[in-house]
Amino acid sequence: METKKKVNVLVCCTGSVATIKIKELVDKILKYGAAVRVVSSEHAQHFFSVEELRTCVEVFRDEDEWTMWSKRGDPVLHIELGKWADVLLIAPLDANTLAKISQGLCDNLLTCVVRAWDVKKPLLFCPAMNTRMWEHPVTAIQISSLRSWGYVEVPCISKTLICGDTGLGAMAEIDTIVNTLIGTIEDTGT
Repeated sequence: METKKKVNVLVCCTGSVATIKIKELVDKILKYGAAVRVVSSEHAQHFFSVEELRTCVEVFRDEDEWTMWSKRGDPVLHIELGKWADVLLIAPLDANTLAKISQGLCDNLLTCVVRAWDVKKPLLFCPAMNTRMWEHPVTAIQISSLRSWGYVEVPCISKTLICGDTGLGAMAEIDTIVNTLIGTIEDTGT
């Protein structure tokens, strides 16, 4: 990635089993020369070691929001992360968090970051859920809402999922996500 300044990428991961790929995703983004920070939902932490990831990037969790702030005038983490980041990548985006974001709910650090995101900056999202969840009619409505706000979808793919079901719902391949991210950065001049 040839840019004038180092691009700051905020990667958010949610409670999808696809979070097992978060270290691989972060490593590939780092190889392109971007600075990376990670926001992890509580449920995402079931699928990776925060300590392992912290060896290469700073990881933020819900509790960090409140340890940083104690009085008026202190920095607010979800605002500071949004100011720091040039681009936001939600990978994976599970069905629960998709529903929250599409309705404007912000009950954890990750959804607060998204709700406070400057929509003039790129936001990419990578849906990942069971095929039955993906095929539910509300999912298309929620995806459409995010896309209507200018968010970029990195479409899910069809494969045999961890649960044994086969069909659409798997998170896009890591190379596809990173290539889409880099293309978006180059297209927007970020």
